[in-house]
Amino acid sequence: MKFFQATADVLVPEGAPLEAALARTTHLSIAAHQDDIEIMAYHGIAACRGRADAGFTGVIVTDGAGSSRTGVFADYPDEQMKNVRRDEQRAAARLGGYAAMIQLAHPSAAVKDAANTTIVDDLRQILSVARPQVVYLHNPADKHDTHIAVLLRSLAAFRELPLEQRPTKIYGCEVWRDLDWLLDADKCALDVSASPQLAADLVALFASQIAGGKRYDLATAGRRLANATFHTAHSADGSAALTWAIDLTPLVQDAMLSVEEFTVGYVERLRADVVARLRKFS
Repeated sequence: MKFFQATADVLVPEGAPLEAALARTTHLSIAAHQDDIEIMAYHGIAACRGRADAGFTGVIVTDGAGSSRTGVFADYPDEQMKNVRRDEQRAAARLGGYAAMIQLAHPSAAVKDAANTTIVDDLRQILSVARPQVVYLHNPADKHDTHIAVLLRSLAAFRELPLEQRPTKIYGCEVWRDLDWLLDADKCALDVSASPQLAADLVALFASQIAGGKRYDLATAGRRLANATFHTAHSADGSAALTWAIDLTPLVQDAMLSVEEFTVGYVERLRADVVARLRKFS
């Protein structure tokens, strides 16, 4: 399997050929940056870890050159930072027991260029071998430009597959915008209570980000706890940790469905709910 960037990196922790690792993949995440997967797709990591009948594969699209840098990493040039982030992602794949970890190493500018087909080509090559049942992507209301670009390239790649090869469930997960604002009926609740120490250790592996001034380790755990606690007002917590997601499956099953209209529909339903509740008690 040959990817567009010569610096693309492939790790199969068990040492098997990549094609074999992809063939046993049941859960897959495509994300923009190193550490995004561990924040947004822990549900899939936990579901597959240690199981012979399931496998989790991660795909990181960008090269990690644009991360913030302070402390010990303050003077790292882009090339050195890319190497650090690549190695951190490899360590997470080993600890998480991933079937495979693929880092495509595209510059963010290339990902944002809708005319650049190389990202979709790379993803389609992976997906033509892997046949995941469950997929975790960025959500279409995310506020990070690169996350949105990666989501759109991912959807384009899935839409090019034959219908019978498309996943049965695709989640759009929260990273750079919480999804607590969704109506409860529109939320997919992903229980991420399993192995809390593993969940914490995975995010903590990305020292370049945490030491770089972003406490993702604390924020990720706090968000998951807050989601669980504030899920319902009139009943006890049903989970110790939750990640919210949007069901993106319709966008892959129907290639003609507009991503923009699909996403704005969630916002309009929220607006209608707010208006109705205010009027109810006015």
